[in-house]
Amino acid sequence: MYEVFQSTVLAKILYCSPAWAGFCSAADRERLDAFLQRCKKLRYCDGNLPSTANLFDDANNQLFRSILANGEHILHHYMPQRTTLSHCRHYLGPHKHNKELIPKTHTLNNKDFVVRMLYKDMY
Repeated sequence: MYEVFQSTVLAKILYCSPAWAGFCSAADRERLDAFLQRCKKLRYCDGNLPSTANLFDDANNQLFRSILANGEHILHHYMPQRTTLSHCRHYLGPHKHNKELIPKTHTLNNKDFVVRMLYKDMY
């Protein structure tokens, strides 16, 4: 039964979530969490299923790792250049990537997948 829930319901929720999750409001996330809680209560899914925020974060991390690891990935050319010592103006602490940080200036940037992943551990 859990496999059916995983392959249908969760697949629909997580499909392209790295692209659209940044546009979800807090109310949208609460509604998704409430839906998952009802599914847990009805025993449609595992009781240890994480919150939507954690599910979205896992999906984002998985996509980001696959983009970084595969130079032929369709989104790879959207990634900024690699950081070199000559470009490094400030040391901002360790990162999970070696990409140069692009300017983060507009609220729409907070919703962009690439910007969210590059700045993830900064704030």
